[in-house]
Amino acid sequence: MAFFLETLLGGLMSGMLYALVALGFVLIFKASGVFNFAQGAMVLVAALAMARLSQWIPQWLGMEPGLLGNVLAFIVSAILMFVLAVVIERWVLRYLVNQEGTTLLMATIGISYLLDGLGQIVFGSSVYSIDVGMPKDPAFILESVFEGGVLVSLEDLSSAVVAALLVVALAIFFQYTSVGRALRAVADDHQAAQSIGIPLNRIWVVVWTVAGLVALVAGIIWGSKYGVQFTLSTAALRALPVVILGGLTSVPGAIVGGLIIGVGEKVSEVYLGPYVGGGIEIWFAYVLALVFLLFRPQGLFGEKIIDRV
Repeated sequence: MAFFLETLLGGLMSGMLYALVALGFVLIFKASGVFNFAQGAMVLVAALAMARLSQWIPQWLGMEPGLLGNVLAFIVSAILMFVLAVVIERWVLRYLVNQEGTTLLMATIGISYLLDGLGQIVFGSSVYSIDVGMPKDPAFILESVFEGGVLVSLEDLSSAVVAALLVVALAIFFQYTSVGRALRAVADDHQAAQSIGIPLNRIWVVVWTVAGLVALVAGIIWGSKYGVQFTLSTAALRALPVVILGGLTSVPGAIVGGLIIGVGEKVSEVYLGPYVGGGIEIWFAYVLALVFLLFRPQGLFGEKIIDRV
Protein backbone atom coordinates (compact mmCIF):
# COMPACT_ATOMS: atom_id res chain seq x y z
CA MET A 1 0.00 0.00 0.00
CA ALA A 2 2.83 2.39 0.84
CA PHE A 3 4.45 1.76 -2.54
CA PHE A 4 1.16 2.43 -4.31
CA LEU A 5 0.82 5.72 -2.43
CA GLU A 6 4.34 6.68 -3.48
CA THR A 7 3.43 6.02 -7.10
CA LEU A 8 0.11 7.86 -6.77
CA LEU A 9 1.68 10.93 -5.15
CA GLY A 10 4.42 11.00 -7.76
CA GLY A 11 1.79 10.95 -10.49
CA LEU A 12 -0.24 13.74 -8.86
CA MET A 13 2.86 15.92 -8.55
CA SER A 14 3.78 15.38 -12.21
CA GLY A 15 0.16 15.99 -13.14
CA MET A 16 0.13 19.42 -11.50
CA LEU A 17 3.11 20.47 -13.63
CA TYR A 18 1.36 19.18 -16.76
CA ALA A 19 -1.75 21.10 -15.73
CA LEU A 20 0.27 24.29 -15.28
CA VAL A 21 1.73 24.09 -18.80
CA ALA A 22 -1.64 23.09 -20.26
CA LEU A 23 -3.24 26.11 -18.66
CA GLY A 24 -1.18 28.36 -20.92
CA PHE A 25 -2.62 26.59 -23.98
CA VAL A 26 -6.17 26.91 -22.64
CA LEU A 27 -5.92 30.62 -21.85
CA ILE A 28 -4.71 31.52 -25.33
CA PHE A 29 -7.36 29.33 -26.96
CA LYS A 30 -10.13 30.89 -24.88
CA ALA A 31 -9.04 34.38 -25.94
CA SER A 32 -8.34 33.80 -29.63
CA GLY A 33 -9.94 30.48 -30.53
CA VAL A 34 -6.64 29.10 -31.80
CA PHE A 35 -4.22 26.55 -30.45
CA ASN A 36 -0.97 28.28 -29.41
CA PHE A 37 1.97 26.27 -30.68
CA ALA A 38 4.28 28.94 -29.23
CA GLN A 39 3.53 27.96 -25.62
CA GLY A 40 6.46 25.55 -25.47
CA ALA A 41 8.78 28.23 -26.84
CA MET A 42 7.45 30.67 -24.24
CA VAL A 43 8.32 28.20 -21.49
CA LEU A 44 11.82 27.92 -22.96
CA VAL A 45 12.39 31.68 -23.26
CA ALA A 46 11.05 32.32 -19.76
CA ALA A 47 13.28 29.61 -18.27
CA LEU A 48 16.31 30.88 -20.18
CA ALA A 49 15.67 34.42 -18.99
CA MET A 50 15.39 33.29 -15.38
CA ALA A 51 18.49 31.09 -15.58
CA ARG A 52 20.71 33.71 -17.20
CA LEU A 53 19.43 36.75 -15.31
CA SER A 54 19.87 34.97 -11.96
CA GLN A 55 23.56 34.77 -12.93
CA TRP A 56 23.93 38.15 -14.65
CA ILE A 57 22.13 40.41 -12.15
CA PRO A 58 24.34 39.49 -9.15
CA GLN A 59 27.40 40.11 -11.36
CA TRP A 60 26.08 43.48 -12.52
CA LEU A 61 25.23 44.57 -8.97
CA GLY A 62 28.35 43.08 -7.37
CA MET A 63 26.42 40.79 -5.03
CA GLU A 64 26.42 37.12 -4.19
CA PRO A 65 23.90 34.89 -6.00
CA GLY A 66 21.01 34.05 -3.72
CA LEU A 67 17.44 34.93 -2.81
CA LEU A 68 17.63 38.62 -3.76
CA GLY A 69 19.23 37.80 -7.09
CA ASN A 70 16.51 35.23 -7.83
CA VAL A 71 13.74 37.67 -6.89
CA LEU A 72 15.18 40.37 -9.14
CA ALA A 73 15.65 37.85 -11.96
CA PHE A 74 12.03 36.72 -11.59
CA ILE A 75 10.74 40.31 -11.70
CA VAL A 76 12.80 41.16 -14.78
CA SER A 77 11.77 37.90 -16.47
CA ALA A 78 8.10 38.65 -15.73
CA ILE A 79 8.51 42.12 -17.26
CA LEU A 80 10.14 40.48 -20.27
CA MET A 81 7.11 38.20 -20.73
CA PHE A 82 4.81 41.25 -20.51
CA VAL A 83 6.85 43.07 -23.15
CA LEU A 84 6.73 39.93 -25.29
CA ALA A 85 2.92 39.87 -24.97
CA VAL A 86 2.68 43.53 -26.03
CA VAL A 87 4.97 42.96 -29.02
CA ILE A 88 2.99 39.91 -30.14
CA GLU A 89 -0.28 41.83 -29.90
CA ARG A 90 1.02 44.98 -31.61
CA TRP A 91 2.98 43.33 -34.41
CA VAL A 92 1.06 40.10 -35.01
CA LEU A 93 -2.40 39.71 -33.49
CA ARG A 94 -3.61 43.25 -34.16
CA TYR A 95 -3.46 42.56 -37.89
CA LEU A 96 -5.22 39.22 -37.59
CA VAL A 97 -8.44 40.26 -35.84
CA ASN A 98 -11.42 38.27 -37.15
CA GLN A 99 -9.18 36.18 -39.39
CA GLU A 100 -9.63 32.45 -39.89
CA GLY A 101 -8.37 30.15 -37.14
CA THR A 102 -5.89 28.58 -39.55
CA THR A 103 -4.25 31.98 -40.05
CA LEU A 104 -3.87 32.49 -36.31
CA LEU A 105 -2.53 28.96 -35.93
CA MET A 106 0.17 29.56 -38.52
CA ALA A 107 1.02 32.82 -36.77
CA THR A 108 1.67 31.01 -33.49
CA ILE A 109 3.92 28.51 -35.28
CA GLY A 110 5.90 31.42 -36.68
CA ILE A 111 6.10 33.01 -33.23
CA SER A 112 7.39 29.70 -31.85
CA TYR A 113 10.28 29.53 -34.33
CA LEU A 114 11.07 33.20 -33.77
CA LEU A 115 11.24 32.78 -29.99
CA ASP A 116 13.45 29.69 -30.30
CA GLY A 117 15.90 31.66 -32.44
CA LEU A 118 15.86 34.80 -30.31
CA GLY A 119 16.35 32.74 -27.15
CA GLN A 120 19.50 31.21 -28.57
CA ILE A 121 20.83 34.59 -29.78
CA VAL A 122 20.18 36.47 -26.54
CA PHE A 123 20.78 33.86 -23.85
CA GLY A 124 23.06 31.31 -25.51
CA SER A 125 22.62 27.67 -26.43
CA SER A 126 24.28 25.87 -23.52
CA VAL A 127 22.53 23.95 -20.76
CA TYR A 128 21.86 26.20 -17.76
CA SER A 129 20.71 25.54 -14.22
CA ILE A 130 18.14 27.31 -12.08
CA ASP A 131 18.62 27.23 -8.32
CA VAL A 132 15.67 28.69 -6.44
CA GLY A 133 16.35 26.79 -3.23
CA MET A 134 13.99 23.88 -3.78
CA PRO A 135 14.84 20.93 -1.51
CA LYS A 136 16.50 18.12 -3.45
CA ASP A 137 16.47 15.32 -0.88
CA PRO A 138 13.51 12.94 -0.53
CA ALA A 139 11.72 12.45 2.76
CA PHE A 140 9.58 9.80 4.42
CA ILE A 141 6.04 10.66 5.49
CA LEU A 142 3.24 8.72 7.23
CA GLU A 143 5.80 6.60 9.10
CA SER A 144 3.28 6.06 11.89
CA VAL A 145 0.76 4.66 9.42
CA PHE A 146 2.92 2.52 7.15
CA GLU A 147 5.99 0.58 8.13
CA GLY A 148 8.99 2.45 6.77
CA GLY A 149 6.80 5.36 5.68
CA VAL A 150 6.06 6.69 2.20
CA LEU A 151 8.97 8.09 0.22
CA VAL A 152 8.22 11.52 -1.29
CA SER A 153 10.43 13.86 -3.30
CA LEU A 154 10.39 17.21 -1.51
CA GLU A 155 11.32 18.95 -4.76
CA ASP A 156 8.35 17.41 -6.54
CA LEU A 157 6.12 18.23 -3.57
CA SER A 158 7.25 21.87 -3.54
CA SER A 159 6.75 22.13 -7.29
CA ALA A 160 3.28 20.61 -7.06
CA VAL A 161 2.24 23.02 -4.30
CA VAL A 162 3.44 26.06 -6.26
CA ALA A 163 1.75 24.82 -9.43
CA ALA A 164 -1.49 24.05 -7.56
CA LEU A 165 -1.62 27.50 -5.94
CA LEU A 166 -1.05 29.23 -9.26
CA VAL A 167 -3.63 27.09 -11.05
CA VAL A 168 -6.26 27.75 -8.37
CA ALA A 169 -5.52 31.49 -8.37
CA LEU A 170 -5.85 31.70 -12.14
CA ALA A 171 -9.02 29.62 -12.17
CA ILE A 172 -10.62 31.95 -9.63
CA PHE A 173 -9.37 35.06 -11.44
CA PHE A 174 -10.75 34.09 -14.83
CA GLN A 175 -13.98 32.69 -13.43
CA TYR A 176 -15.05 35.50 -11.11
CA THR A 177 -13.51 38.74 -12.42
CA SER A 178 -14.54 41.16 -15.16
CA VAL A 179 -11.44 40.19 -17.11
CA GLY A 180 -12.55 36.57 -17.03
CA ARG A 181 -16.01 37.44 -18.29
CA ALA A 182 -14.52 39.59 -21.04
CA LEU A 183 -12.21 36.73 -21.98
CA ARG A 184 -15.11 34.33 -22.36
CA ALA A 185 -16.97 36.86 -24.49
CA VAL A 186 -13.96 37.32 -26.76
CA ALA A 187 -13.55 33.57 -27.08
CA ASP A 188 -17.19 33.15 -28.16
CA ASP A 189 -17.23 35.89 -30.81
CA HIS A 190 -14.58 38.53 -31.51
CA GLN A 191 -16.91 40.84 -33.41
CA ALA A 192 -19.71 40.62 -30.85
CA ALA A 193 -17.26 41.31 -28.03
CA GLN A 194 -15.97 44.40 -29.82
CA SER A 195 -19.52 45.60 -30.53
CA ILE A 196 -20.30 45.79 -26.79
CA GLY A 197 -17.12 47.72 -26.02
CA ILE A 198 -14.70 44.98 -24.96
CA PRO A 199 -11.18 46.07 -26.03
CA LEU A 200 -10.01 42.99 -27.92
CA ASN A 201 -6.40 44.11 -28.15
CA ARG A 202 -6.16 44.75 -24.43
CA ILE A 203 -7.68 41.37 -23.61
CA TRP A 204 -5.15 39.65 -25.84
CA VAL A 205 -2.28 41.45 -24.09
CA VAL A 206 -3.63 40.41 -20.68
CA VAL A 207 -4.07 36.78 -21.71
CA TRP A 208 -0.68 36.49 -23.40
CA THR A 209 0.93 38.10 -20.34
CA VAL A 210 -0.75 35.64 -18.00
CA ALA A 211 0.25 32.77 -20.30
CA GLY A 212 3.79 34.14 -20.20
CA LEU A 213 3.79 34.20 -16.39
CA VAL A 214 2.47 30.64 -16.34
CA ALA A 215 5.27 29.71 -18.75
CA LEU A 216 7.78 31.42 -16.45
CA VAL A 217 6.71 29.47 -13.38
CA ALA A 218 6.60 26.22 -15.35
CA GLY A 219 10.03 26.96 -16.81
CA ILE A 220 11.51 27.63 -13.38
CA ILE A 221 10.12 24.39 -11.98
CA TRP A 222 11.19 22.35 -15.00
CA GLY A 223 14.59 24.04 -15.18
CA SER A 224 15.23 23.52 -11.49
CA LYS A 225 14.64 19.78 -11.88
CA TYR A 226 16.18 19.01 -15.27
CA GLY A 227 18.17 22.07 -16.32
CA VAL A 228 17.32 24.59 -19.04
CA GLN A 229 18.09 23.45 -22.57
CA PHE A 230 16.49 23.88 -25.95
CA THR A 231 14.65 20.58 -25.78
CA LEU A 232 12.51 22.25 -23.12
CA SER A 233 10.29 23.77 -25.81
CA THR A 234 9.38 20.28 -27.07
CA ALA A 235 9.19 18.83 -23.56
CA ALA A 236 6.52 21.40 -22.73
CA LEU A 237 4.42 19.99 -25.55
CA ARG A 238 3.93 16.90 -23.39
CA ALA A 239 1.01 18.91 -22.05
CA LEU A 240 -0.80 18.53 -25.39
CA PRO A 241 -2.61 15.34 -24.32
CA VAL A 242 -3.69 17.12 -21.14
CA VAL A 243 -5.39 19.82 -23.20
CA ILE A 244 -7.08 17.26 -25.43
CA LEU A 245 -8.27 15.24 -22.45
CA GLY A 246 -9.53 18.16 -20.36
CA GLY A 247 -10.87 20.28 -23.22
CA LEU A 248 -9.36 23.24 -25.06
CA THR A 249 -11.85 25.68 -23.53
CA SER A 250 -11.79 24.52 -19.91
CA VAL A 251 -9.49 25.73 -17.14
CA PRO A 252 -10.79 23.06 -14.71
CA GLY A 253 -10.32 20.56 -17.53
CA ALA A 254 -6.62 21.40 -17.72
CA ILE A 255 -6.31 20.67 -14.00
CA VAL A 256 -8.26 17.41 -14.04
CA GLY A 257 -6.64 16.28 -17.28
CA GLY A 258 -3.17 16.92 -15.90
CA LEU A 259 -3.87 14.91 -12.77
CA ILE A 260 -5.40 12.01 -14.71
CA ILE A 261 -2.48 11.79 -17.11
CA GLY A 262 0.14 12.25 -14.40
CA VAL A 263 -1.31 9.44 -12.30
CA GLY A 264 -2.02 7.26 -15.32
CA GLU A 265 1.56 7.52 -16.57
CA LYS A 266 3.11 6.60 -13.23
CA VAL A 267 0.70 3.80 -12.30
CA SER A 268 0.77 2.17 -15.74
CA GLU A 269 4.56 2.35 -15.93
CA VAL A 270 5.02 0.78 -12.50
CA TYR A 271 2.34 -1.92 -12.66
CA LEU A 272 2.02 -2.67 -16.39
CA GLY A 273 5.47 -1.71 -17.62
CA PRO A 274 7.20 -4.91 -16.52
CA TYR A 275 4.78 -6.99 -18.62
CA VAL A 276 5.28 -5.03 -21.87
CA GLY A 277 8.95 -4.16 -21.62
CA GLY A 278 8.52 -0.70 -20.09
CA GLY A 279 8.22 2.66 -21.80
CA ILE A 280 4.49 3.09 -21.14
CA GLU A 281 5.13 6.45 -19.52
CA ILE A 282 6.38 7.80 -22.86
CA TRP A 283 3.27 7.05 -24.93
CA PHE A 284 0.45 6.58 -22.41
CA ALA A 285 -0.77 10.19 -22.54
CA TYR A 286 -0.84 10.30 -26.33
CA VAL A 287 -2.79 7.06 -26.64
CA LEU A 288 -5.32 8.30 -24.10
CA ALA A 289 -5.61 11.59 -25.99
CA LEU A 290 -6.16 9.68 -29.25
CA VAL A 291 -8.99 7.71 -27.68
CA PHE A 292 -10.66 10.94 -26.59
CA LEU A 293 -10.21 12.46 -30.04
CA LEU A 294 -12.05 9.49 -31.52
CA PHE A 295 -14.92 9.26 -29.03
CA ARG A 296 -15.11 12.64 -27.28
CA PRO A 297 -13.13 15.23 -29.26
CA GLN A 298 -14.22 18.14 -27.08
CA GLY A 299 -12.59 16.54 -24.02
CA LEU A 300 -14.03 16.01 -20.57
CA PHE A 301 -15.08 19.61 -19.93
CA GLY A 302 -14.69 21.34 -23.31
CA GLU A 303 -17.39 22.64 -25.59
CA LYS A 304 -18.21 21.08 -28.96
CA ILE A 305 -16.69 23.05 -31.78
CA ILE A 306 -20.07 23.24 -33.50
CA ASP A 307 -21.43 25.00 -30.41
CA ARG A 308 -18.85 27.74 -30.72
CA VAL A 309 -19.38 28.47 -34.41
